[in-house]
Amino acid sequence: MKILLFGRGVMATQYGWALEKAGNEVEFYVRPGRAAHYGDYVDLDLLDGRKHRKGIPVRERWFITMREEISPDHDYDLIFLSVNHEQFEEASKIVGERAGNATILIFNNVWDDQGTVAARLPKDQILWGFPGGGGGFRGKNKLEAGFLKSIYLESAATASSGERHQSVVDLFQQAGFSVSLQKDMYAWYLEHFILNAGMAAQALKMGSYQNMYQSPQYVKPALLLMREMLPMIEAKGRKASFGMRLMLHLPASLVGYGVYKLITGGTLAGAIMERMEDTAYIPHESFAFFPRDVLADARRLGIDLPRLTALEPYFRMKD
Repeated sequence: MKILLFGRGVMATQYGWALEKAGNEVEFYVRPGRAAHYGDYVDLDLLDGRKHRKGIPVRERWFITMREEISPDHDYDLIFLSVNHEQFEEASKIVGERAGNATILIFNNVWDDQGTVAARLPKDQILWGFPGGGGGFRGKNKLEAGFLKSIYLESAATASSGERHQSVVDLFQQAGFSVSLQKDMYAWYLEHFILNAGMAAQALKMGSYQNMYQSPQYVKPALLLMREMLPMIEAKGRKASFGMRLMLHLPASLVGYGVYKLITGGTLAGAIMERMEDTAYIPHESFAFFPRDVLADARRLGIDLPRLTALEPYFRMKD
């Protein structure tokens, strides 16, 4: 498969590497002038979770191909779109004007309804999914990141094209990933967004994620924030999964301890979180978009979120 990755970001780079190793042709689209800035290689320091639960270390110099222009009649089979939440609108405009006949795989956080999010994209070419990884760049060329075995994808029943859906499932499975299919991808997005919003709000209050993960007691308030935000899912036309409702209605101290152990117990997820914050690749301002967007929607819908409102000074947009 011929794949165009939008931007030379964290997700595009590590999944691009894995997909190229599986025999696919991979290229990056970058803004004019960025190819010279980045140079033609990335020094990878990855934890590859496809064959080991703690991740197999990968350290290599990977030479890449970047494009600063894309013809509308290009021959890419897949466009991989995964950018920071606040960058998506601009990125989708660029991709929409250059989509050609490619399948567009959205690997992004989503909070607004999918029709609004994808307004600039050809709807019959979109597949909705989400990665299982993270990390950051140290300097402009060294990527310190990692990814889990699973990626998330909407089910064939909800996909705009069964053929496009199967081709993407095959692509990732042939590269050694497992594909977790979601019956309602938008409900899954909302749940994930609320998890991010609760963790981000508490981490911003504590000064960093690493400070928050010093004790289960510091994680507990994040769980209480998520519990408070749970009605937002129904207000946006979806129903929270049984697992989500169960987790957020168990004693917050118990769940907080579980999250604390997940992050600090030598797990791959914990190592990825450490790399993401250590590199400071995504600034606190980007994390603030999660609670900020939830609170703005809550006010629009008339839903009271007192815990989140009390933390607003930590994530309010600066003048």
